[in-house]
Amino acid sequence: MNILLLKYTKSILFHFFFWIGVWFFYVYFFSYNSTDTKYVTWFSSFLLPVTMITSYFMVYFLIPKYLLTKKYGYFVLYSFYTLIFSTYLIVVAIFGSFIFLLNANIANMPPMSRNYIFILILVYLVVIIISFVSLLNNNFKTLSKNKELENKILETQLQSIEQELGYLKRQIHPHFLFNTLNTIYGFALKQSKKTPELILKLSNLLDYILYQANKPKVSLKEEILHIKEYIELEKIRFQDTLKISFIFNQISENKQIAPMLFIPFVENAFKHGSLINGFLNIDIKINLKDDKLDFLIKNTNLNEYIPNENKGIGLENIKKRLDLLYKNNYNLEIQNKENWFTINLKISDINI
Repeated sequence: MNILLLKYTKSILFHFFFWIGVWFFYVYFFSYNSTDTKYVTWFSSFLLPVTMITSYFMVYFLIPKYLLTKKYGYFVLYSFYTLIFSTYLIVVAIFGSFIFLLNANIANMPPMSRNYIFILILVYLVVIIISFVSLLNNNFKTLSKNKELENKILETQLQSIEQELGYLKRQIHPHFLFNTLNTIYGFALKQSKKTPELILKLSNLLDYILYQANKPKVSLKEEILHIKEYIELEKIRFQDTLKISFIFNQISENKQIAPMLFIPFVENAFKHGSLINGFLNIDIKINLKDDKLDFLIKNTNLNEYIPNENKGIGLENIKKRLDLLYKNNYNLEIQNKENWFTINLKISDINI
């Protein structure tokens, strides 16, 4: 409330001092070649209300109601009416001052106050300047509001994207944990000596999921290490029925990528892969060159269908996440032929 009152007070003071300045401008103008201070002062005082009425009518009525709403015909029409009315008031001010201040003695009338055209131009010069400033101010406010609205829309969109990304990540984590815990449970039932090793590897993976995967980006080397940990867990589960190749080139520490990006593909390879001649074959290749990433994974598969959202984590889920993270910056190819299910993900620039 106090802020509004202060703003309102500042506005009134600004208008007050502005019109005082206009009055002094009139006094200075009409004092040219004249020593009749009394007449100039009163004539300027008579002319000031005419200027104020015309200016405020233009700024607070004609411009917002007709010009800004693009009703140009009405604006021109009512502006013409305003010109006629203000002309009448100026004539009244001139003749009123001439009769009551000079007793109709034209010889004593200051030269600048005799020319009606000059007076009209002077008044409308002030009106036009005020109207122009008002239009600029209105345009600035409109741009500010549009910018503010745009920022709010972008902020809302960003929040929506973050929420959806969080939702997609939450779908990935439980699925991964469920599969791994099932593996540990199976080994525990057999009282296998490998159970502690499995639990330790799972602990490392949980540390990555809980503390690293919530970041916008992680080190690509860290993501590769995460995949290696997962493969080690699956090696224990599949034992001698697994043949896997994991090749990746030398990658700098500062190269970053969205977390948990590749593991769903790796999970699907193990979950939907088929044993052919007694072996599940999986080949994984990661190549990074000039910030261009090429991820290739293929596994033996006897089925003719492509795993969908009803099978495991779902490729549709992965595509949605890629669209959110690397929209128009990636290419995903999926093939299922000759007993090989192949996925090739290419990201043009991992820095985007």
